[in-house]
Amino acid sequence: MKSLLLAPVLALVAGAVAVPPAQARPEPVRFATYNASLNRAAAGQLVADLSTPDNPQAREIAEVVQRTRPDVLLINEFDHAPEAVDLFRRNYLERGQNGAAPIHYPHAFIAPSNTGVPSGFDLNRDGRTGTADDAFGFGFFPGQYGMLVLSKYPIGPARTFQEFRWADMPGAMLPDDPATAAPGDWYSPEILAEFRLSSKSHWDVPVRIGRDTVHFLVSHPTPPVFDGPEDRNGARNHDEIRFWADYVHPGRSRYIYDDSGRRGGLKPGARFVVAGDQNSDEVDGDSVPGAIQQLLTAPRVTDVRPSSAGGVEAASRQGGANLTHLGDPRYDTGDFNDTAPGNLRADYVLPSRGLRPLGAGVFWPLPGSEHDRLNDATDHKLVWVDVAV
Repeated sequence: MKSLLLAPVLALVAGAVAVPPAQARPEPVRFATYNASLNRAAAGQLVADLSTPDNPQAREIAEVVQRTRPDVLLINEFDHAPEAVDLFRRNYLERGQNGAAPIHYPHAFIAPSNTGVPSGFDLNRDGRTGTADDAFGFGFFPGQYGMLVLSKYPIGPARTFQEFRWADMPGAMLPDDPATAAPGDWYSPEILAEFRLSSKSHWDVPVRIGRDTVHFLVSHPTPPVFDGPEDRNGARNHDEIRFWADYVHPGRSRYIYDDSGRRGGLKPGARFVVAGDQNSDEVDGDSVPGAIQQLLTAPRVTDVRPSSAGGVEAASRQGGANLTHLGDPRYDTGDFNDTAPGNLRADYVLPSRGLRPLGAGVFWPLPGSEHDRLNDATDHKLVWVDVAV
């Protein structure tokens, strides 16, 4: 599988002010994730939409990024269209939106996604093959709902895990056919010999910050719904989340291999940030119980718990399923259907130990505020965490 490491197109020049050593403080680096819903119904449509600077949705997404100003950003649901990356930077991010200052990302990484890639099997058992639900990841064309990493800092050679097979994960939570006595048999041995764990992909993108490297570990697990009693999507979501929990634990990562055949996970002591729309809330929603806790309680992971006042207000105003939720709405990151599932914490930025948290937040403006209009850009909110590297 070929990935594209996009070369810098703009140089950033910043003035520096000398600070006496006793007053020197590490500059914060802002890592963020944003499910921007920059997916389209047909291949090539995203390129067409970004070819001019007047697409309303793309302008709103760009303004959110300009208002929050991440240094390293994962965008979920950006169709795999390398040409669209420069178009998005040039026509939207590098143009000030509604008075916001332009933002420049000289470095970017994009690679193929399993979404829309035909599996050749009838994965949902509806008697047909070749549908969006029969692809290795749900999608109507290859690369739909893909991912994009943008960075102000140089990016090193990335590892991708698009083709890692689910059955190669020890103790995998394989979906079970409730009509049979055998466990974990929803998928036949022939399917499991080909079936990939990642519904999009998992990427380890090294970001070089000065003389240090931070591994930006990004993914977008499948929603744990749109299936049946076999819970095939819930099980897959659980194990897609587990992948990173194992990857950052040297004692549990030996089974992992990347798309070039290199085995193992991070080296002991390596610093990292796990980011993405994990499609899993700690206590509410439909994910397998304990799914996201695999990451939140991992030994080297710090859960900073970004929050917003907008999430609290929305849950109270919208009511519905939100009234029965057990989780604190200040941590919600997704504004979903009020009947079900309600608003949830689905998007995460989780730094490792060794990266000192300096601040965090969820961009969810309050009603009537200056930026309230940006709440409709997508049903997810941008989540950011500042760390000292």
